[in-house]
Amino acid sequence: MSPLESNDLAAVTARFGLLLRAAGVPVPPERAGRLAAAVAIAAPATVDELYWLARVTLLGARSQIAAFDAVFAQVFGGMGDPAEWRGEPPPPARPPPEPSDRQPARRQESRAGNASPPPLGPAGAGESPPAGDDEARSSALLATASTEERLKSKAFDRLDADELRLLADLMGRLSLAPPPRPSRRDARSPSGAAVDLRATLRRARRTGGDPVHRVRRRRRTRTRRLVLLCDISGSMEGYARAYLQLLVCAAGGPKAEVFVFATRLTRLTRVLRNVSPDAALERAGRAAPDWSGGTRIGEALKAFNDRHGRRGTARGAVVVILSDGWERGDPDLLARELGRLGRLAHRLIWVNPRSARERYEPLTGGMAAALPHVDAFLSGHSLHALTDLVDAIAGRRPDAIAGRRPGASPTGRR
Repeated sequence: MSPLESNDLAAVTARFGLLLRAAGVPVPPERAGRLAAAVAIAAPATVDELYWLARVTLLGARSQIAAFDAVFAQVFGGMGDPAEWRGEPPPPARPPPEPSDRQPARRQESRAGNASPPPLGPAGAGESPPAGDDEARSSALLATASTEERLKSKAFDRLDADELRLLADLMGRLSLAPPPRPSRRDARSPSGAAVDLRATLRRARRTGGDPVHRVRRRRRTRTRRLVLLCDISGSMEGYARAYLQLLVCAAGGPKAEVFVFATRLTRLTRVLRNVSPDAALERAGRAAPDWSGGTRIGEALKAFNDRHGRRGTARGAVVVILSDGWERGDPDLLARELGRLGRLAHRLIWVNPRSARERYEPLTGGMAAALPHVDAFLSGHSLHALTDLVDAIAGRRPDAIAGRRPGASPTGRR
């Protein structure tokens, strides 16, 4: 909901409240102001969250739900009918009530001529700005929000240049946070399970040798390293542009390493750190001359294991490989190097954007050799699908991660 946060929330909520009042739902300006404040605080990320936030803020009776749903579906028509989210049939559209004698003559003339609603403004504040400006601004905000919702489910290989720029902003909201790992060192903690015997005896001197206060310690935790290896070969060209934005987000982390490969392995951690999305593609192209070249996944993984993995980069880390698995080299080499990498890493995740297709089967030599060694096999073909990757990196819902093969659970994880 970034467009609503960065623009005039008061104009949007006031216009929505005006449409509700035209449909017969009494929404005073105070409730519209409460909705604007609630949106600014809660920052709803989906239309479902915005629906319930507006419903509990604006409605005062159960009989107003049908009219509210009809107006909400009309305003956010490109995003779906909210009645479907509650498991109910969509309500019929409710026409606006006929103007009464107590309504101002200006509003009656507006409805009689099918004109836009009257200009917005606080009650008793005199003249307000022209209604056309507010209506155009509200329509632009709602159209932008609808574009974001559609972009979240659109495949990366179908995005144009403008959508890729918008995707860069949405990618920045992803939190790629691996789970912590236990350290070999401990620290004092009131909730620790172990008793610090030395500190307890030293403190007992103050109480005549009686250990009244026990000093406890707990094991410290450290942040795991996140390693991303992205395939930039010719078969991944349509997805590599979008994945590059993900690499930029990951490179900004304190303990993250970013690599790309086609015919050879290239480290891009320093190249992509603290750069704008527009400059990322240019810098990556200069640093990786084999962009859109052939595919040598096994050789690239061997180079990573020999130069970086066994020296500590992959030890206890969460490793993510973004590739379609179209290996032109030896599949046995790929399987052998994935086995080495799996014994070093805490979790090994493979993201294949082509696996989202209906009739996809991992029949290529590269994917057939890789699947027995990975902990999670995800599609990651869209921004919405990347939420599974975020959960897989963080270790949430491990039983719900797609692609875990029965009997293929790797061992030796750190």
